[in-house]
Amino acid sequence: MIYQIENELYTAQVNSMGAELHSFKSKTTGAEFIWYGKEEIWYGQAPVLFPVVGQVKNDTIICGGKKYNMQKHGFARKKEFELVSCGKTKVVFSLKSNEDTLKQYPFEFELLVSYELIESGLKASHTVKNLTDGEMYFSFGAHPGFNCELGDTVEFEKNETLCTERISSDNLIIPEKYPLLDNEKTITLTKEIFEPDALILSDIKSEYVTINSPGLNRKIKVVFGKIPFLGIWAKPGAPYVCIEPWFGVNDGREDYGEFSNKRGIQRLEKGGEFNFCWCAQPEESR
Repeated sequence: MIYQIENELYTAQVNSMGAELHSFKSKTTGAEFIWYGKEEIWYGQAPVLFPVVGQVKNDTIICGGKKYNMQKHGFARKKEFELVSCGKTKVVFSLKSNEDTLKQYPFEFELLVSYELIESGLKASHTVKNLTDGEMYFSFGAHPGFNCELGDTVEFEKNETLCTERISSDNLIIPEKYPLLDNEKTITLTKEIFEPDALILSDIKSEYVTINSPGLNRKIKVVFGKIPFLGIWAKPGAPYVCIEPWFGVNDGREDYGEFSNKRGIQRLEKGGEFNFCWCAQPEESR
């Protein structure tokens, strides 16, 4: 079901399936900032990634010596979330562990996702609660897609010297790294940049990036704070770009055994909470 919120400047719509952002629109100009999800290009719009980010090797995680089947980007994006509350400017959803999730992921949890319209734009907040009688391990990621055009740029807050990791045809990270920025800020969105799939970045100093779209007469700042990984991706040539703050990353080909040993894994003590938010702040030419 689609739920709508609004304030004086913006409207937003959220789908309870996956607690996925469906629309974020300016009342002033009518501009739609979120990719509309065209099936033949990319059906997603802003999926929530939990309890893994990317692909795990052999579609399998091992917890306590037992194997569990785990799909790419986890199961949350394909689950119906429960509506907790829906006010004029804020909507909150919850996904709790159940008999079905425990067959795939042997931890009891609650995942809360909220979207709130504020003066500067949209704030998306995420909370993972460990309801297990013991430690819990997980990865989490946001995956919002923003409308843009080829030739637009993604500009980092600070000058960065970065290499990108890449994934192979089976969505596993390959050992090689490729230079991307050398004390620079700007990536130009070309068809070619995403032909080997996503840019996977780490050791980032910046806490936000700005998508500059001169042809659309707007900019949008995506603020994510301090994060261990950032994915940037689109289907080659498509008119959108995903800015993906990640607390976790695709597997490589190495065997790491227990899920708790996975690269980038997050750990919560019994009763612990993980909190993360990102914001989208438009700047439009009137």
